[in-house]
Amino acid sequence: MIIKIHHKRLATIALSALLALGAATPVWADSSPSTPVLDVGTVNMTGSSYFELKQIHLLQDHSGKLATFTVTIHNEGSSEVQFIDYWVRLKSKSGNQFTARLLPADKDKNRVAPGSTTDVTFYANVNASTNLQDLVVQFIKWDFNQSNFERILGEVTVPDDYTDVTPADLASVISVGGTNVKASIKKFVSNKNEKYHVPTVYLSLENVGSQTVSIPAYLFSIRTSEGLMYPMEAKGLKDLQINPKETKEIQLSGSIPVAVATDNWQLAIAETIADLKLNVAVANFQLPTVSQSEGGSVGKAYTFTNKSGVYTAELNGLHRLPWEDQDLLTADLTLSNNGEESLPIPKLSGYFLLDDAVKIDAKLIQTAKVIGLGAGASVNLQIAGKVPYTYEFSQIKLVLQENEGETPGTGTGTGSTAATDVLEFSTQAELQAIPLMGMGQFYTSNDIGRKAKYGVRSVSTYADKTNIMYSAMVEATNLEKRFTNVSKFVANFRSSDGTIFPATVAEVKNKISPTGKALLNVWASIPQGFPTANMSLLLGEAVTEGKLSEGEKAVADAYVNPVAYLLPDEKNQVATTLRNVELFPYTISIDKIGTSISNSVFTLKFNYELTKEKMTEINTEGHNLLLVFEDGGGIKRFEKKFDFKDFDVINGDSTADEDSKIRLGKRDNFEIAITDAGLIYNTQFLKKYTFSIYDEFQGQRKLMATQQADWFITSD
Repeated sequence: MIIKIHHKRLATIALSALLALGAATPVWADSSPSTPVLDVGTVNMTGSSYFELKQIHLLQDHSGKLATFTVTIHNEGSSEVQFIDYWVRLKSKSGNQFTARLLPADKDKNRVAPGSTTDVTFYANVNASTNLQDLVVQFIKWDFNQSNFERILGEVTVPDDYTDVTPADLASVISVGGTNVKASIKKFVSNKNEKYHVPTVYLSLENVGSQTVSIPAYLFSIRTSEGLMYPMEAKGLKDLQINPKETKEIQLSGSIPVAVATDNWQLAIAETIADLKLNVAVANFQLPTVSQSEGGSVGKAYTFTNKSGVYTAELNGLHRLPWEDQDLLTADLTLSNNGEESLPIPKLSGYFLLDDAVKIDAKLIQTAKVIGLGAGASVNLQIAGKVPYTYEFSQIKLVLQENEGETPGTGTGTGSTAATDVLEFSTQAELQAIPLMGMGQFYTSNDIGRKAKYGVRSVSTYADKTNIMYSAMVEATNLEKRFTNVSKFVANFRSSDGTIFPATVAEVKNKISPTGKALLNVWASIPQGFPTANMSLLLGEAVTEGKLSEGEKAVADAYVNPVAYLLPDEKNQVATTLRNVELFPYTISIDKIGTSISNSVFTLKFNYELTKEKMTEINTEGHNLLLVFEDGGGIKRFEKKFDFKDFDVINGDSTADEDSKIRLGKRDNFEIAITDAGLIYNTQFLKKYTFSIYDEFQGQRKLMATQQADWFITSD
């Protein structure tokens, strides 16, 4: 093995086109663009050509760690190099071998012209306990004169002092579609409230290539010193294009529990490779020392005084939320009484001032039904205003006011009487990230009288020719000791690139028993072919005229207390029998299927059992159980729909032969009869048929199970 250190001009450091899906090496300091690069190592191929291991990275995933490494093939000879004659292996110093595979777009890179270089990127799953310094990359040439058909050219051991983390004062270069983009951390701001650190990272992207580049939908996370990963939401990334010599900045925000130590945080950038269903590292940065935002007031308590006494107000966070073709600006406040005597709740209002120039009228929303503050008590308040979703600003000021007259502050921007400014909260535009629930996690609401927990149970896709109906089933559990109504919600689906799809919530109208559950079907129409990987669901409590929405006729004009949920993978496996088919909260089993033809009537007969999960309420409006019969030869086909709303209806004796609807319970010899005068003459052609169960929603359907059987023979 030959190890070399090469000094190169930065402009020649090119990563492969796939490195937008791979990791980037720390390459230069801003003040010294010609800083030399320390290569990981090189191995000779021939006298004039060699392999260069340019970078290697590890990324934690659900099954362990994913290693990615980029090899540059340098052909300095006079003839073409065929990479198909060579290969690489990844192993550990202890001798464990890991299968290395080329990223999909590099599989056709087989030839390297004389005097040129080619980058190829590999990936491999390694053990969870494997570290970068444990890895060894071995280079081989296929040689059929050897007993094992290969000749080892050399290997590169990752040095003990190697790191794939770019220092805070340096920049990384990534290749996006073959164009180099210089990435660096411009500023790191972190505030704190009672529950969360609220970090904001400003990432600078400079196009140092010669072509306009579109930045992919990267995944951003903060990695703590303990290896914990917390997702960051990107603002300004969607449809971001950067022209040559142009620099753009994106803002990343998130929330991290206060129990997490704040030392040695890193920013990790990754991208999903759809073909492999893997997230692959793009770059890692050491975050710099925190910059204190001027006038930042998130998490700080301030007092104000009126005729009634002294109050304390604390700004817990600011959110920017999607709302149709606008955005909602919301401020989450806690109003407290730290004295020893009860105080009335003052008549408050407020407004936002953007960049000290643009005033945004706002409404005060009080979610708790209280009229006073006892000694040591507090109440949560929300202030919400609307801005165009395209409007950008760098500073935001919240002015809290008290209305001196009788006009209440709740539900209006300002009252008809004089309003006095009592507090100003001023901060940069570091908006707090929406709390994010991981897959399988539940969010608990502790509001008095409305205690409940919420989580996403499953997702489903219902398709037709032009659109898909994307649906999430949200489970709500009543934590109160009395029957309660489920809160009304505003919902949006949000893709990894920030695209918003407003969603409809099928509300449950019945009250929920203590410890009982409700299933909220949340759905939106999405164009056919639009990627739903890494989609999240944004839920907020609906607000109407400054109060939480109540009643069937209430139309939401805002929402508060937003929570985002990562969505699980959809279960797309189609069962091959019709037993125990889940149509949650129902399960249906069908057996003893038989066919017959008599007097021009075709009859399909079967036994079924329909069950339901107890203590679960659901709005099944728009849902049908669809049974589809198809003859294998194409002679006969029919569909039969059964509305979900009929399942729970007791209509006399549900086992009566004349009842043509499917009901809860068991039923033998259920019949579906179709008149077809000509079918009897085709009996010699009737061999096999399939019987299928679909879940149909809003006219679109999802295949759940299908079973093949013989004509005129009753199945098991």
